[in-house]
Amino acid sequence: MKLVWKILGGVALAIALLVGVVMWRTMQFGPKADAQAAITLPEPPAVDVNAAAEMLGAAIRIQTVTTTAGDPQPGADQPWIDLHAALQARYPAIFTRMTMEKVLTHAMLMTWTGTDPSLPPVILMAHQDVVPVNPGTDADWTHGPFGGVVADGYIWGRGAMDDKGSLIAILEAGDALAKSGFSPKRTIIFAFGHDEEVSGKGAQEIFALLKSRNVTPAMVLDEGFAVLGNFPLTGKPAALIGVAEKGYISLQITATTEGGHSSRPPRESGAVRIARALVALEEKQMPADLSAPPFNEMIQGVSADLPFVTRMAFANQWLLGSVITGQVSSDASANAIVRTTTAPTMLNGSIKDNVLPQRASAVVNFRIHPNDSVASVTQHVKDVTSHIEGLTIAQYEDGIGSEPSPVSSTSSEAYRVLEAVARSTGGGPNGGNVPVAPALVIGATDARYASAISKDAIYRFAPAIYDDADLNGFHGTNERLSVDNLGRMIKGYAQIMMAMGG
Repeated sequence: MKLVWKILGGVALAIALLVGVVMWRTMQFGPKADAQAAITLPEPPAVDVNAAAEMLGAAIRIQTVTTTAGDPQPGADQPWIDLHAALQARYPAIFTRMTMEKVLTHAMLMTWTGTDPSLPPVILMAHQDVVPVNPGTDADWTHGPFGGVVADGYIWGRGAMDDKGSLIAILEAGDALAKSGFSPKRTIIFAFGHDEEVSGKGAQEIFALLKSRNVTPAMVLDEGFAVLGNFPLTGKPAALIGVAEKGYISLQITATTEGGHSSRPPRESGAVRIARALVALEEKQMPADLSAPPFNEMIQGVSADLPFVTRMAFANQWLLGSVITGQVSSDASANAIVRTTTAPTMLNGSIKDNVLPQRASAVVNFRIHPNDSVASVTQHVKDVTSHIEGLTIAQYEDGIGSEPSPVSSTSSEAYRVLEAVARSTGGGPNGGNVPVAPALVIGATDARYASAISKDAIYRFAPAIYDDADLNGFHGTNERLSVDNLGRMIKGYAQIMMAMGG
């Protein structure tokens, strides 16, 4: 009997110790302590936000639409010419202070040389082009997609958020600073690509040119994240700063067989082999990683707003890691952040219902996590489908291929400035309690080309507050930017130039 009590006592002690460790780790879980002094943001010059809103509306009316790589085609580039003319007319102060270079005809590289050119420069990015509007949907818009109407507190139209809002806000901020007599110590560069929505060749060439000049920036800032009014993991506001973005590759899996009449099908036709390959890839996803940055730092950054049980689980992945991975993997948005995603998108087979295909194929799109690479994704597909005979795997010839970006620093001066701007944007003039966290951008931006000149100073953030309705406008119907957000963006970009360019 004494032995039984000893065993029970030992079990109780072990349980108590386990509970104690779990609770202690939960209470300690949170953002990394920052021993550095907080950034005090300068007050930028005042700007007429209503006039800026009208200028954004005018920019929206200039239809710089791109649909395929190589746009705008020669002879179809008048909208870009008109946009450049409108910008120069509206912002004479900043165009006078900055040196303008045209790259690939329409990409804009503008340089405001600092008083100490030896300092690494700051590069602010935006793009001039917009996606098309789905045919037949114009009537679904509250205001015409290219009307550039300012009404009900919003600027309406294609490009308002993606990305002419940033373009106009950066130029408004720069022009106001130039008029105020501001002279940066650090060189400030504007990099405005002309074809981000289709290939980003303009930005690619800009960064190739900067690389040839041995430019190493202190900060590169592009679109990507903002202050989210309703962060899905917490249901509360959170400011996310993109410190990395996923890569991109589409692979074509092809099965070649004899074909023939559908009345005499073989046991395993080409279409069946493709189906087996897709099922295998669906069932054998690339591994998730909840411990790697930026996901782990994002969770720590918003931990105070997480439900207690969720916070406890993330704080104790050594015990509950498999449970968390299962839960995260079941949610499409969360799953996209923690692993390379697998998405079959295009299927091709026979041209007739009673003819077996001689060549069946599927295109599978992968958005590549920073843990992986184009090579490792390709090898994964080969390994997972190796048991299926007669398959060939190659990069989809009409697709693009890009590696995931490096993960940028969260301890640099550049990040601390962005953190201060994000907190001020989310909490008002005196800041607030909105958590700020690094995050992974799952789409592609022109910033991916900046890795040619920087490995740890590329960020993706706009100083705006977006609610769910705002976010639905990206590439969709009723894209709009609030006049208040335009004002926030102008102020935030000006503060970034002043704090970094000082």
